[in-house]
Amino acid sequence: MNSASRSILFLSASLACMAGPALAEVASSVTEVVVTGQRQAYRGLFTPEETPQSLVVISQRTLQDNNITGLTEALDLNAGVARQNNFGGLWDAYAVRGFAGDENLPSGYLVNGFNGGRGFGGPRDVAGVERIEILKGPNAALFGRGEPGGTVNIVTRKARFGETGGEVSASLGGYSARRADADVNLAAGQVFGARLIGFYDEAESFRRTVSTERYGFLPSFGFRLGEDTTVTYDLEITRQKAPFDRGVPAIGGVLGKVDRRTFLGEPGDGPIKADATGQQVEIQHDFSPAWSLLLGAGFRTTSLTGFSTEAELAAARQKLNVDGKSLSRQRRFRDYEADHAVLRGEVSGDFQALGVRHRLLVGADFDRFENSQLFLRFRPAAVSGNPSDQAANVIDVFAPVYGRFPLPTPGPQTNRLDVQEAVGLYIQDQISLSDALQIRLGVRYDDFSLESLNRATGVSQSRSESRLSPQVGLVWTAAPSLSLFAAYGEGFRSNIGATAKGEIFEPETSRSFEAGLRFTLLEGDLSGTLAYFSMRKSQVLAADPANPGFSLPIGKAGSQGLEFDLNGRLPGGIEALLSYAYVEAEARSDVLDPNFSLQIRKGDRLINIPAHTANAQLARDFAVGATEVRLGAGVQHVGERLGETATKFELPAYTLVRLFGAWRATDRVEVFGEVQNLFDETYYTNSFSTLWVQPGSPRTGSVGVRLRF
Repeated sequence: MNSASRSILFLSASLACMAGPALAEVASSVTEVVVTGQRQAYRGLFTPEETPQSLVVISQRTLQDNNITGLTEALDLNAGVARQNNFGGLWDAYAVRGFAGDENLPSGYLVNGFNGGRGFGGPRDVAGVERIEILKGPNAALFGRGEPGGTVNIVTRKARFGETGGEVSASLGGYSARRADADVNLAAGQVFGARLIGFYDEAESFRRTVSTERYGFLPSFGFRLGEDTTVTYDLEITRQKAPFDRGVPAIGGVLGKVDRRTFLGEPGDGPIKADATGQQVEIQHDFSPAWSLLLGAGFRTTSLTGFSTEAELAAARQKLNVDGKSLSRQRRFRDYEADHAVLRGEVSGDFQALGVRHRLLVGADFDRFENSQLFLRFRPAAVSGNPSDQAANVIDVFAPVYGRFPLPTPGPQTNRLDVQEAVGLYIQDQISLSDALQIRLGVRYDDFSLESLNRATGVSQSRSESRLSPQVGLVWTAAPSLSLFAAYGEGFRSNIGATAKGEIFEPETSRSFEAGLRFTLLEGDLSGTLAYFSMRKSQVLAADPANPGFSLPIGKAGSQGLEFDLNGRLPGGIEALLSYAYVEAEARSDVLDPNFSLQIRKGDRLINIPAHTANAQLARDFAVGATEVRLGAGVQHVGERLGETATKFELPAYTLVRLFGAWRATDRVEVFGEVQNLFDETYYTNSFSTLWVQPGSPRTGSVGVRLRF
């Protein structure tokens, strides 16, 4: 069955579900629900006003307004998050407040409190996403290992009891994009619910010869065992195929010489396949309105397999530096697999002691991550030997001819297995010292180990450590419409790999501080947050000057800045979103870059981090006769960013404008559409070096229909 047939079959099946008699008694409209407090894993039951940290929520409605289908595009809506090296389009990578983590692994996000971003399952689709939470500031006391800038938590749509209904949608867009989504909830009274969610997405691209195909099934099942106990089971099955695409080079450090549409790999490599299969089970039992138990388990397996042809980064092997047109290329084969298992348990309570209110979280978790990497590589010959075009595996960047030479056979490079295990214990108490003043105290103990096996040589190393991650926070309600908060925390993140002596790297350590104010205007219709943050990291990997090709954990980095977020309703029924961030992220020590051994000086900026970023959006609903129309517009500005570590190469700033709209023809039928990059600006989203620069998409749009029942 070809991809077009699968797309039609998927949509037909969704429509058939809609027509079924079990779905005939459905509510006629959908309204937006504003959640002011909800018990969640690692979070407890707190309103945003009671939380001593910045918290940004990207709602399902905002995602639908902009027809956003991927996590990376969703995070673009918040100015404090910056895109990073996306591994040829094969994973999500981002920095929160200037810190990105390990550039050789995808960014680690949470899914319903579980570590869900580790592994190689491809970019995350937002099908089945209820909302995306960006939890800024110190979090290590609860979440443990991670970056100090913040944590992204994806909250998925859960099965509902006592309600049967759903929606299906289909859309067509530029570059032959086609997509179908289905979200159907089936209920057996108040004791069982099944929410069946699926999607199919295929598209070509403005990049010549590049096309993608993605599909997935993400059901959720809920069981109510009496009045006080609920069991949920969530399944994730996604499959993706896309060619590995490193973008375009900046010849002599200058962008724009090479057409942004030009693909410089080899179509003959075929697509990279990225698969993910995950399961989560969660049990919540309420002993009383004040005390609750949460137990959970998750297991996720991912894989990434395929060939790629990519620009050679070593200057001594790169012919483009000689004639300005012939790009020397490596050819690589990857067979990556990862298994990730998580167990957790948490008790939350609300009680009075010593005359004050306590809201307590006590929990434990276990995490095991197996990372298997088989990596084969062919490298072009050195330029000094005046190699033939075939020996250099070149392609003309201005007039590419694909398949000009037989595809070279990659040879052994890396064959390793890394296994990380960690056990964590944590406790947090938020104490209400008065009606206006609350203090949060938390600490986490982690005992973790890393075993690294070089399967090519049979050499194995291991390391075990334990860490305490303390945290303290303060919230003062100065007035009904104004509260002030501050928080300090310490954390760490494991470094994978070993020194030239075979010693496994010590983990990165971090310290993070945040202070700000939260306010409401227009009688609560508009709310906002203004925050200052400062962070520093130690034990960052840097090149070992005595052993080329090896690294040492000797680097330091820091980030500080301001963030402003505003959302709500303006007079006249205008819905507004505004986000701005100023970030200074820089090296704090003189070291050598671990990738190219280039000199990093104290004060050098970190790669792909703009100093200024902003995103704004306005939307309004209009009554047109018996129907309803929703119109909106948004603008995103991203400032200049360093494009290659330890150099002066910069990616230019850009400003993009988007439009969106929807027509609610009936209570059940909605037609929607959007236009991205309205003024067709040429821009570049991220890079790793001057030879690996990712261009952004030209103006494009889509139109679709959504049926609710």
